[in-house]
Amino acid sequence: MRLKRTKYFNESTIEILLKYNGNTMEKKNYIPLKELKVYQLARQLSTKAWEIYSKMNFEDKKHIGDQFIRSVDSVGANIAEGYHRFYYLDKCRFFYNSRASLAEAMEHWLELLLEREKISKNLFDEFSIIYKDLQVRLNNFIKETKNENQNKNNAE
Repeated sequence: MRLKRTKYFNESTIEILLKYNGNTMEKKNYIPLKELKVYQLARQLSTKAWEIYSKMNFEDKKHIGDQFIRSVDSVGANIAEGYHRFYYLDKCRFFYNSRASLAEAMEHWLELLLEREKISKNLFDEFSIIYKDLQVRLNNFIKETKNENQNKNNAE
């Protein structure tokens, strides 16, 4: 790799880039976002939520649907944003937001949809199965993120 010196790259920057782009780079275990089970479940929940939302009339969308779809979509969005943060406290903050959005969507909006007979009990149960699995995995994901930082600090 040939890099020439510019106002953005000095000799030490070029040396660092070569070290990380060359064969001397230490391989890290990195799981792409779309391969994370917790993210896959959040996307599955979003897909099911969209199926409900798209069938609502204008008035239902305006009163309950918009809030429901925003909170469900926010679960996966916060996982994605947190996953790509560097500092573990930033990661955890987004994962906490994701967990809160999950609770809002499932324990408030989805239950209201059921109470108001906008969805069937079977559909509610399908959501609940995904919700319970996602809730446990998200809590474990947060715990593991914190533990990873503690293990890193103990190694130093």
